[in-house]
Amino acid sequence: MESTFMKILITLAACCSMEAVAWFSHKYIMHGPLWMLHRDHHKKESSGFFEHNDFFFLIFAIPGFIGLLAGISQHFNYLFWTGLGISLYGLMYFLVHDIFIHRRFKLFRRSRYNYLRAISRAHKVHHKHIDRQHGECFGMLWVPMKYFRKTKSKKTNEVSLSGY
Repeated sequence: MESTFMKILITLAACCSMEAVAWFSHKYIMHGPLWMLHRDHHKKESSGFFEHNDFFFLIFAIPGFIGLLAGISQHFNYLFWTGLGISLYGLMYFLVHDIFIHRRFKLFRRSRYNYLRAISRAHKVHHKHIDRQHGECFGMLWVPMKYFRKTKSKKTNEVSLSGY
């Protein structure tokens, strides 16, 4: 039987590992062979609320869901805790990317927190390239230090997010 510490460790490791998976997938798959689905995220081509890019939600949600189901059927073994970590990352991604950065729901328009301001700046830099080449800042929750320095050098305490 796994200890509570091990369950937490497995969940956190799976969640943190998803940042590397998201970075790799974004850089080499979304800006590579599946650019046709990701393109409208950089240059709005679809009408309505949903983008073609939203199909990636399913691609990332399926392993988490399978892990949760398989883990439950095996009396909450490591697969459940791995699936939980993947699902927690998906929730954080949704909150940060879709709600905070792109404002798909009109919540969290301003922030005084340097971490969130740095994420916003890095994402703006990523979106300044509307084609698949020459991109940068492919991660979501890990932000290079240069974006923290840029947020600290600003005179204002708040940054308004434009919903780009």
